[in-house]
Amino acid sequence: MSDEVILLDEPAPMVRRITMNRPDKRNALNHPLRGAILDALRAHDQDDAVRVTIIRGAGPSFSAGYDLGGGNEGHDMPFYTPGGDGQWPRHVTEGWMSIWDLAKPVIAQVHGYCLAGGSELATGCDLVYVAEDAQMGYPAVRFGVPDMHFHAWFLGMRRAMEMMVTGDSISGLEAVREGWANRAFPADELDGAVVEIATRIGAIAPELVQLNKRVVHRQMEYMGLRSGIRAGTELCALGTHTKSMAAFLSNVGDKGLTAALSERDEPFDDYRTTAH
Repeated sequence: MSDEVILLDEPAPMVRRITMNRPDKRNALNHPLRGAILDALRAHDQDDAVRVTIIRGAGPSFSAGYDLGGGNEGHDMPFYTPGGDGQWPRHVTEGWMSIWDLAKPVIAQVHGYCLAGGSELATGCDLVYVAEDAQMGYPAVRFGVPDMHFHAWFLGMRRAMEMMVTGDSISGLEAVREGWANRAFPADELDGAVVEIATRIGAIAPELVQLNKRVVHRQMEYMGLRSGIRAGTELCALGTHTKSMAAFLSNVGDKGLTAALSERDEPFDDYRTTAH
């Protein structure tokens, strides 16, 4: 693997693919990786040779979430967001929601773990195709409040509530059944299936695809999705002041991140306490 945080290739005519390239970190989203993804997407949007972009992850997972293990040290955030309490959730929400404003469709190709910030990236994409055995979840609710509150919109109130008060994940098949993803495929068929779908999209005149992408997003915005997600960043900011968050951060400082996460998840027998 290259040392680059993303790899680019063209698996089919007019289809550009971004591969997140931090497999040893389960593609944890640090500042350089997030910036590289957004920069590439904007470049593709201005490139007449590209009609569709696919985002996937190298290694065993799409993305395990934001990098909590020091991967941001020495790196600035990839774009400016006004400071103050809640800067972080406003920053990442602004970044992922900017995918909606691009002219060309962006597809998330999800396998393995798609957790926390990884699920935010995938949800910000226009289409989501998953491996049947993928695991989508937000375990960070066990010590804090999510940055981007999409769950109720895509999963419905009851399932969203269950995920928010347990931190449990759902499989790729469940994600499709409940509306978070478009379709699920066996893991070894996912690459080919997603490229085939992207090729079908690329066969339609780009000016029509651009307008019809906006058709869907504008309806969701009028129903309040974008405003609701932005408002949710204030709840995330409040969550940083809880005793639970302070205790978790103290545990990270005393025992290290991996031990703190394993201790967080031990009562649930999932994520870091498994053999994955």
